[in-house]
Amino acid sequence: MEHQTLYERIGGDAALRQLTDKFYDLVFEHELISRLFQSDKDLIKEKQRLFLTQFLGGPQLYAEVYGHPMMRARHMPHTITEEDAVAWLQCMASAVESLSLPEELKNELFDRFPRTAFFMVNS
Repeated sequence: MEHQTLYERIGGDAALRQLTDKFYDLVFEHELISRLFQSDKDLIKEKQRLFLTQFLGGPQLYAEVYGHPMMRARHMPHTITEEDAVAWLQCMASAVESLSLPEELKNELFDRFPRTAFFMVNS
């Protein structure tokens, strides 16, 4: 049996589109972290989808378009606190929960985010 990536197991592009739609609906309305997302919502969602595709083991779409992710460097111009990271994770948890996936797969997916979220903290 061939090993499937997390990207494949959650449903690939269709699942990531659903996830990013829900996530950014929450983020853009969040009183604490909406300030971090001031540019075009569709562009932000698309960049996130491309990043998550490769982050979860799918094709290297983000790198093909934007180069190496360098996520910490790309987030450095924004003041990001631990409180912001927690709020971001709460939005992501809600978005993950909205997916029609088995609980263990939702947990595996969400577990990929805390380390990265807290790595972005710079203030």
